[in-house]
Amino acid sequence: VLIKKGPDVKPSEITSESNFMNRRMFIQSVGLAGAAGLLVTPSGALAAPAASLPNIAPSPLSTDETPNSFEDITTYNNFYEFGTDKRDPNRNSEEFKPKPWEVTIDGEAEITGTFSYEDIVGPHPLEERIYRLRCVEAWSMVVPWVGFPLGDLLQRFKPTANAKYVAFETIVRPSEMPEQDRLFGTLDWPYLESLRMDEAMHPLTIMAVGVYGVELPNQNGAPLRLIVPWKYG
Repeated sequence: VLIKKGPDVKPSEITSESNFMNRRMFIQSVGLAGAAGLLVTPSGALAAPAASLPNIAPSPLSTDETPNSFEDITTYNNFYEFGTDKRDPNRNSEEFKPKPWEVTIDGEAEITGTFSYEDIVGPHPLEERIYRLRCVEAWSMVVPWVGFPLGDLLQRFKPTANAKYVAFETIVRPSEMPEQDRLFGTLDWPYLESLRMDEAMHPLTIMAVGVYGVELPNQNGAPLRLIVPWKYG
């Protein structure tokens, strides 16, 4: 997978009002799956304002393209739990409470259980990954994510030889995510998605915890977001 700027990618292809926020990348639970199920454990208190993230190292895997503005990234999103209009996530995510947060890891792994956000993120050095992300709707943007490789996280839980996929299941919290509360909503909730193990372990696949050096805003997938740069959304 090539994320460096190439002759087939022109700067003019980047729209100025874009942010790539794919509903499937908003994560409450992670499962190492053969056919294993996941347990979602909702979490509690109101989120504090976005805080700066410490000790962020630049990554040699970043593209050399200029990122879109913070305003672009935080006001133009796909996040169907908050609505189908691109401006809905910014308008409708204020009541969402991303912390405290728990992630349940279950299935084909030697270590399973429910872990706090701090348990999941704390052991990993953070780095900035500047990726170009494209949407099937024919818009794109360049985003300076902050995070760490998903593969490093999975290795901590020792997936077994039987693990063929990593499955992801979103949280269901209709009191805070208005689209989930509609009688005829956009999707069936929770939203489910998966990666093959080789995709999950690829060094370009990351768990993002921030953007532009601060914690992820709600509309961008707080507190944890999966980024797979070769996937369209």
